[in-house]
Amino acid sequence: MATALVIENDPTDDLRRLGEWLTEGGLELRVLRPHAGDALPADLTGYAALVVLGGDQQAYPLADDSPGAPWFPALEGLLRKAVRHRVPTLAICLGAQLLATAHAGRVERSPSGPEVGPTVVGRRDAAETDPLFRYVPLMPDVLQWHADEITELPHGATLLAASTRYPHQAFRLGDRAWGLQFHIECDTAMIAEWSRDSATLADLGYDPELVVAACDRAMADVEEAWQPFAIRFAALALGELGDDDSPRRTLPLLGA
Repeated sequence: MATALVIENDPTDDLRRLGEWLTEGGLELRVLRPHAGDALPADLTGYAALVVLGGDQQAYPLADDSPGAPWFPALEGLLRKAVRHRVPTLAICLGAQLLATAHAGRVERSPSGPEVGPTVVGRRDAAETDPLFRYVPLMPDVLQWHADEITELPHGATLLAASTRYPHQAFRLGDRAWGLQFHIECDTAMIAEWSRDSATLADLGYDPELVVAACDRAMADVEEAWQPFAIRFAALALGELGDDDSPRRTLPLLGA
């Protein structure tokens, strides 16, 4: 079975539903937790895909010019190798920001303020020819939880989804690396954990219980949009998508 390397940057943001979907798609998952001391490999030899998750850190240097986390330089190196060697890559929230900064994009504290809770993003025209995004609804439901944003995409990146206040919601680098500013992996329990004693929600004046309830109502719609996306990503990693982006085997549309 082909193995995807998963980088967990924060113990509060693990694979959850995304892990179930990727496993359903036929991938074995090896999770490394550098926040707990796991060392990152020098390259991606032996891995069919790379998945980089979110976290509370920032993708740009701290005030003292140190990286947002000690392992970020090595992780950015892996992301560059993934794009260079066409290893299928899926980077989420902080992961997407690191995919951008690894390729000379820009990430900053968002001038629009934090974006939290369920919302929709708009698919761009370029998504029509993207092997994964072409099957995503025109305005898919997503879950948001970020205060930083990608303000400048890397040179040559393809913008796939946007919203009014945050123009860079999803992008592709090369033909096999995708960055999603939003979250597709969360379940309600994860959102509830993030909401507990959240300074971000307090600053926004949001009621944590209402945020959790709103996210919970959106979970089925998020799954409907993004479970097939994850299945297709797994198929790409397994070499089961043809040159015309059609599956070489029957892929399930929705999880059980």
